[in-house]
Amino acid sequence: MIKIGILLIRHYKLLSLAAITDVLETVNKIYQKNGDTTPFTITLVSTKETAHLSTAFPNYESLDIAATPGFNLVLIPSFTSDDLQQSVCENKVCLPWLKEQYKNGAALASFCTGAFLLGASGLLDGKIATTHVDACKDFSAAFPAVNLLSDKTVTHDAGIYTSGGATSTFHLLLHLLEIHCGIEIAVRTAKIFAIDMGRDKQSYFATFQPTRNHHDDLVATAQQKIETCYQEAGTIEEMIKDIPSSRRNIVRRFKQVTGVTPIEYLQLTRIEAAKKLLEQTGQQMMEVIFNSGYNDPKAFRKVFRKTVGMTPSEYREKFSAVR
Repeated sequence: MIKIGILLIRHYKLLSLAAITDVLETVNKIYQKNGDTTPFTITLVSTKETAHLSTAFPNYESLDIAATPGFNLVLIPSFTSDDLQQSVCENKVCLPWLKEQYKNGAALASFCTGAFLLGASGLLDGKIATTHVDACKDFSAAFPAVNLLSDKTVTHDAGIYTSGGATSTFHLLLHLLEIHCGIEIAVRTAKIFAIDMGRDKQSYFATFQPTRNHHDDLVATAQQKIETCYQEAGTIEEMIKDIPSSRRNIVRRFKQVTGVTPIEYLQLTRIEAAKKLLEQTGQQMMEVIFNSGYNDPKAFRKVFRKTVGMTPSEYREKFSAVR
């Protein structure tokens, strides 16, 4: 019997917790129908501040974090808040407990932005991890000692598991099921929940969201010029030539503020535009290429695949709203 503790954090995402419990309960029911002993015991672990949250899940035992036994596996759901650093701060009482559980042999698994709590514990330092693709920049800034694999759906390193955003929760759960129950149960569960097994990338779910909450007028001007002129098949030097500053100064300040160089910013802006054209229009591929600022189809496809993780045609097939 595998003892699972699900941590009830403040600002937990209900969908994340519901997915976790639903999958685990489904597997238990599969075993029950076969006349076998169920593989999982599920306990909700709460602090004084989160004890009331357990009323939403009356079918599970709920224990205070100070009175919990050792678990085989501890699960951390995703946060619902956009202010992840504040969410971590409000759940810092859980950090010593996570360290103690891991020290005593428990495996730990975080789902989506729940990785921020693991990151704050220090247990991910020197290890690989992933999180929601749009939260990766903030995660790397907060926890530079973690080897973040932003394109990965699931990671596993020394008994600590993490998953990417949203539906990646199911892929981590399937991975854990394969470990604890075998591939047959994992496949059967995947069929029940209609999960495509084998997806190990999440980069194509990313959305380029430029940093704008800064006070550098020079950088803001450069951003505006790039976003206005990206469709023109010119160089970055041509786009920012009217900005009264040296190229070296612009590049230095631009990267310091946005995290990328001006040329990288231009490429990301163009690829994001191409993604929208592939999603929302029936334009031919050459039209998409030219209308997103490229005049070399080979270069476009190379940059697109590197950035998105699949070819433009594969992206259109997966996400096009035009049928």
